[in-house]
Amino acid sequence: MNIETYSAMTAGEIAEKVRSGGLSAVEIARAALAAAEKMEPEIHAFATLDARGMLAAADVVDAQIAAGKDPGPLAGVPVAIKDLVMTKGLKTTFGSALYADFVPEDDDIVVERLRAAGALVIGKSNASEFGFGAHGCNRLFPVTRNPWDLSRTPGGSSAGSAAALAAGVVPIAIGSDGGGSIRIPSAFCGLYGIKASMGRVPVWPGCRDETLPGASGWESIEHIGPMARNVDDMVLMLSVLAGPDPRDRWSLPEGDVDYLAAIRAPLPQGLRVAYWPQWGDCPVEPGVEAICAAAIARFAEDTGATVSFGAPPAIDLDTAFQAIIALETDLTGLRRIAKDREDALTGPVRSFLDTQLPLEAATDAITTRKAFSNAVARVMADFDLIITPTVPITPFAAEATGPETINRIAVGPDGWSPYTSPFNLTGQPAASVPCGYVDGRYPVGLQIVGPHLGDGLVLTAAAAFARLFEGEIREAPVHV
Repeated sequence: MNIETYSAMTAGEIAEKVRSGGLSAVEIARAALAAAEKMEPEIHAFATLDARGMLAAADVVDAQIAAGKDPGPLAGVPVAIKDLVMTKGLKTTFGSALYADFVPEDDDIVVERLRAAGALVIGKSNASEFGFGAHGCNRLFPVTRNPWDLSRTPGGSSAGSAAALAAGVVPIAIGSDGGGSIRIPSAFCGLYGIKASMGRVPVWPGCRDETLPGASGWESIEHIGPMARNVDDMVLMLSVLAGPDPRDRWSLPEGDVDYLAAIRAPLPQGLRVAYWPQWGDCPVEPGVEAICAAAIARFAEDTGATVSFGAPPAIDLDTAFQAIIALETDLTGLRRIAKDREDALTGPVRSFLDTQLPLEAATDAITTRKAFSNAVARVMADFDLIITPTVPITPFAAEATGPETINRIAVGPDGWSPYTSPFNLTGQPAASVPCGYVDGRYPVGLQIVGPHLGDGLVLTAAAAFARLFEGEIREAPVHV
């Protein structure tokens, strides 16, 4: 099959055709690898491609079908795995020179589940070093670029996953999200992505392996989840990833959410939505503000939801968030393995190595987190959903780690994207959905946040937005 035909297919369509014998998994794998070969010189989405492993997995799927067995709901579907997530026998660098040649002995749980569902791992998608930063820059690989505009970033830290999706190389991809790293690149690249409730998607060993300093992630805020070009594929992937596992002490029992049914369900009558167009004093680009306001108005008119404009709780979270990252990172171990190699690290990681965390800062951070979580819980007593812009800007330069100003107002290196990380602190489900384009060129995303364990309602709302904008969401200009 030609790569243009392949790239236009959804994950659901691929799996159906492979299971029915209409296409072989090997045909799909070869088309995906050809798509990657075509697009990589422009987008640099991948840290490591695994042609041999992908074709071998495709042979297994085809053999299962020939034997009358069902390979699973993602039979023959290519998937990119973020380079912060462990893959057995496949190099996993975490975007860092400290792990440039590291090859894990185990798959993360999500990778195990994808393989068991018949998915074909094409390789590892690029990320910022250890996920420090919402961009696609590190010292190991070329800068990842946004298929909507190659001079701009796809966001991050799930940069390569977003770029590969937007360019049509894969229909689904794994991202991880410790402060917005699924949702931010989804918004910048016109995609669907979700950070489900903490514990819905189990994590082990990659993001929580204490034997890997720097790479062990942030236990109470780090999520792994699906990214896709449409809401159906995002939810199909989530249905495979979700469910308890004894290796993750945060993992939740299953049975309270039917993920696939949620996107077919109507929204509840009398839905109450809190819309927060601005977070604190962070400026918003006028184009983004206008697109989001128009989208929320369309949503209210179409669904009958009551939308109340408001603002988030006035609690400064920046210091607390950075302190919690420091608390949940093995700073001692990271300093040890980075000794005499600091010049090989990116600026944000070098700065992090200098972190000094007094006891008061740690206790204050925990107290601030509790205060914010309690304040949001009080909001959720009066509203069913919170909706915000996912990010307040259009994509910045690919080589940059963030904008210096928004609307000519100076913003700090971490101050340009305040909407996403607060909901890592609370653990609530949060998705980003595309809702329009600034100047017809740059995608804009809305963030949908549900109550504690309210994943089903978030998915229902995401599907409602997808139907609302059906026919208006376009392919990126740089595409297979």
